Amino acid sequence: MDLKSLFVVAQFIKARCAHGMTAGKAKKDKNYIFYEVEIQDSKKLKLCYLDKVEPNATIGEIKCLLYKIYPKWYPARQALSLHPDGESLKDDEVLENLPVGTTVTMFFHDLGPQLGWTMVRPRCFWDIGQGAVPHCTVFWEQQTVFLAECIGPLFIYLFFFLHLLNVYEQKDDYTSNPCSVVTLACVCHCFHYFRRLLETVFIHRFSDGTLPLQTIMRNCLYYWGFSAWLAYYINHPLYTPPSYGNLQVYSALAVFMLCEAGNFSIHLALNNLGCNGLRPKRIPYPTRNPFTWLFFFVSCPNYTYEVGTWLSFSIMTQCVPVALFTLLGFIQMTIWARGKHKMYTREFTDYPELRSAIIPLFL
Repeated sequence: MDLKSLFVVAQFIKARCAHGMTAGKAKKDKNYIFYEVEIQDSKKLKLCYLDKVEPNATIGEIKCLLYKIYPKWYPARQALSLHPDGESLKDDEVLENLPVGTTVTMFFHDLGPQLGWTMVRPRCFWDIGQGAVPHCTVFWEQQTVFLAECIGPLFIYLFFFLHLLNVYEQKDDYTSNPCSVVTLACVCHCFHYFRRLLETVFIHRFSDGTLPLQTIMRNCLYYWGFSAWLAYYINHPLYTPPSYGNLQVYSALAVFMLCEAGNFSIHLALNNLGCNGLRPKRIPYPTRNPFTWLFFFVSCPNYTYEVGTWLSFSIMTQCVPVALFTLLGFIQMTIWARGKHKMYTREFTDYPELRSAIIPLFL
């Protein structure tokens, strides 16, 4: 090949490169793999078939797709699992991370009517399908459960204290007990639930999760029933004051107020922590507030203070129903505290080893 031919070839290559034929910048076409999801009910009857579901779709998004086909089953009412008797999948789980292939079979379970955690505030979603009549589906958002649990005991106790319910013998029905501890107990009881109401509305952070309606009714029955039971005995005209008189009453009152202040302080501190759903983003640590120093020893000091509140109220009133309510509450809060303690130790490798769940250095 002569020099002239080499020059022609060089000019050709230069011209092609000038028009974008540069090395190393070729575009890569990504092979996108879609999933096929079939949803069956507990009897393995096919409900729907979802084609071309993206691999990064979450279980929550799949629930929304199912809701578009069956509007009566809104996402909070659905539970999806990979086995008819398997554990329900979480809403934030991603499809491609599940132990399945590109063809997935999921099983649907109806959880029944659901209500949110805090205030009754309905949201309206309009569904306007092609050729369909527009209709509105109402979801009950946050702030239902806690308000229902707190408002009931607050008013029930006042009904007994003011003798608005004719539950005692007729001769004693409108007779108030002269003991000062009766009035003091009413003030403490109302103060406790009023604080919880304020925290529910202004401080607490709740997840978007819901509860079955039957569970809410059971919780309300528990709180309302115990409130009526202890209020009946404390406000009874024949109520007997504590054995050690004012020393027992006012000592317990001091502990009660300290625990109430501590509980409020812990909830304020927890409110400043960021959360990803139910998972905390940071380890809760004590602040300059002395009431938060209990974080040095326990993972859930709010439960510790709550138990202290009802234990002091039991000592103040010397009432068996209050003591039983305290015992049952302690058992339940211990279960919750141990669950949260395990979650903290699982999420954070540098979690303080000194901390226990609810009772410092013990439990």
